[in-house]
Amino acid sequence: MNKKMRLAAFVTAGPGRPGGWRYPGSVPGWLDASYYHNIARTLEDGRFDLAFFPDILSVPDRFAGSTDSQLRYGALGSLRVDPLPVMASMAAVTRHLGIAATVSTSYAQPFTVARSFASLDHLTAGRAAWNIVTSFQESEARNFNLDAQFDRSTRYERADEFLQVAAKLWDSWEDGALVLDEETPLFADPDRVHRIDHEGRYFTVRGPLNVPRPPQGYPVLIQAGASSKGKDFAAHWSDVIFCSHASKESAQAFYTEIKERAALFGRDPDHIKILPSITPIVAPTSARAKELAEEIFELVPPLGGLSTLAYHLDVDLSTFPLDERLPDVEVPGVEGHYHEVREITERDGLTLRQLGKQYGGRTEGGFIGTAADVADGLQEWFEDGAADGFTLQVPHQPGGFETFTREVVPQLQRRGLFRTEYEGTTLRENLGLDRPDRGEWAIRAGGPA
Repeated sequence: MNKKMRLAAFVTAGPGRPGGWRYPGSVPGWLDASYYHNIARTLEDGRFDLAFFPDILSVPDRFAGSTDSQLRYGALGSLRVDPLPVMASMAAVTRHLGIAATVSTSYAQPFTVARSFASLDHLTAGRAAWNIVTSFQESEARNFNLDAQFDRSTRYERADEFLQVAAKLWDSWEDGALVLDEETPLFADPDRVHRIDHEGRYFTVRGPLNVPRPPQGYPVLIQAGASSKGKDFAAHWSDVIFCSHASKESAQAFYTEIKERAALFGRDPDHIKILPSITPIVAPTSARAKELAEEIFELVPPLGGLSTLAYHLDVDLSTFPLDERLPDVEVPGVEGHYHEVREITERDGLTLRQLGKQYGGRTEGGFIGTAADVADGLQEWFEDGAADGFTLQVPHQPGGFETFTREVVPQLQRRGLFRTEYEGTTLRENLGLDRPDRGEWAIRAGGPA
């Protein structure tokens, strides 16, 4: 089989899961640069495509209107170090690993973001990626001079214009505009550096950028939209899509839908890599893997999991009875996570309390077993049209990454499913993605340049 699987690692610059940080193998080194250096080296030894850092711009208070459950249980947003300096630090100790940081289009300015990622792409010789989020929490809005967040439509309209401006800024320097001719002298060719003069509904930006065009043209763009608007945005703009599914069947449906939307928008569907989240638990025997999964699961406080779910759905779940099933609710937050928990609730008949524990300790994909068992499952999803690869989450850091790299990656390599050496020098080359020409943003935006 010629097609190769892509692997990303979902690294949290904080505890992330409400039970994982309590596991004896977990190391609480989130405030120590060497912690991230060790993870970066592990992932590069395993030939991962990229490390991917999520981010949140507040300590969530969606459960009972309080940050208590987040802080008490070490849940999703209890502690998050800024991913951009972490990304730069990891890049300094690696040569091939792509590194992605999350930045919100609702609370940043396009010039600042375009400049940061262009700089990082140069400093890493083409290994930078931007995970684009629109943010969906009132608590985040209140940290940025707002009383309320933008509604979903406004968030995506603003994000679309944000991406157009950022791409125009990356294109404001033609390739080769930095001449460095000492004799002439000609530092940069003024005829090849252009103002963008963007005037839109949300942004007015003159340009040009004060950083030359990135080595990758545009840094690799990642998105995780699961609502209808989010899927459209992802199909328009993304190079990589991060998603979460409770079954192979729902992953297949999402995969097919996104590829069809991309084709409808004039993009090559193969130029969008869909990497569902997985949380494998690996042990020498299947029985030990199940025991290990149970040990980790028992460390999850139900309210810690519900606090994370309340954040993801943007619904105060403390208002519902804990010993009854989650009722149908309107979800202002992440629709993909709602579909996921509805599927699990209906399939397993869980009460809300049980759902909280399950959500906090969930093992996306259900890959629990020996390294060969896990590789069998990943191969099945990959070959059955559910994924172009996977985003690896681990129940505890950094041990989960070390186990997967040591045990599962060689299984995938022996089957010819995953690289044994990096093929290119940039992240785009390793992902099998073309370098965008100047002006490609217009195709992605769906309009003329």
